Amino acid sequence: MSTDPDFEAKLTAVVGLYLDPPKRAVLFCVDEKTQVQALDRTQPSLPLMPGRAAMMTHDYRRHGTTNLYAALNVATGRVLTLRQPHHRHREFLAFLKMVNANVPRGRDLHVIVDNSSPHTHPNVRAWLARHRRVQLHFTPTSSSWLNLVELWFRQITNRRLRHAAFRSIDELIDAIDDWTDHWNDTAAPFVWTKAAEEILAKVRPARATLTNLTNSATHH
Repeated sequence: MSTDPDFEAKLTAVVGLYLDPPKRAVLFCVDEKTQVQALDRTQPSLPLMPGRAAMMTHDYRRHGTTNLYAALNVATGRVLTLRQPHHRHREFLAFLKMVNANVPRGRDLHVIVDNSSPHTHPNVRAWLARHRRVQLHFTPTSSSWLNLVELWFRQITNRRLRHAAFRSIDELIDAIDDWTDHWNDTAAPFVWTKAAEEILAKVRPARATLTNLTNSATHH
C-alpha cells in the first residue's frame, strides 16, 4: 500500500489521463528496467523429451548489465526503447529528449512516470521549464501498477529474458531490440477500464487499516 499523502490526487490524475486523454496530445508511460543481466548458463539446457521435462542449470555466468528505458505510447501500444549503461538523471533526460523528438510538432507530450530521484532532478526540471509542451505526471509512491509500461516490462521479461541465455551484453541488447521490433510490428494498446473512484472504493479501507496500524505502532 502506498503511504503517499497525495495518493488519491495522483491516482485520479493518472487514471483521468488513461480514460480521457488530452486532445491534440500524445500520452506515454515511461519507466526503467534497471540492471538487466546478460546471464549465460554454465551448462547447456536439456530439451524436452518423451518421459522427461526440459531441464536447465540454475548456475550462471554473468556478462554485464544494461538499463532498459521504455516509453509506451498509450494510444497505439508501440514502445520506444533505449539501453543505457547507467541509471542517472542524465540518462533519463537523454531518453526524455528522444521521446520528445518522436512527437510531432504542434502536439503536447504527457508522460506518466514514478517519483524516483532521476525523474525529479533539478536538471530535468530545468529542461522541462524550457520545453513547456512536455508535462510529467507522477504516480503515487509504491504504485507501479498504475504505470501501463510495467505490463510491457512483464511481457518482455516473461517471454524473452527470464529463461534465455546470453553470452555477452551485446547478445542481450540484440535480443531486447529484436523482441521490441516484433512487439511494435503487431502492437495493440493496453486498455485501462477502471474509473478512479472504483479503485479508491477498494483501496480506502486498506489504507485506513494501514494508517491505524502505523499510528498504533507509533504510540507504542
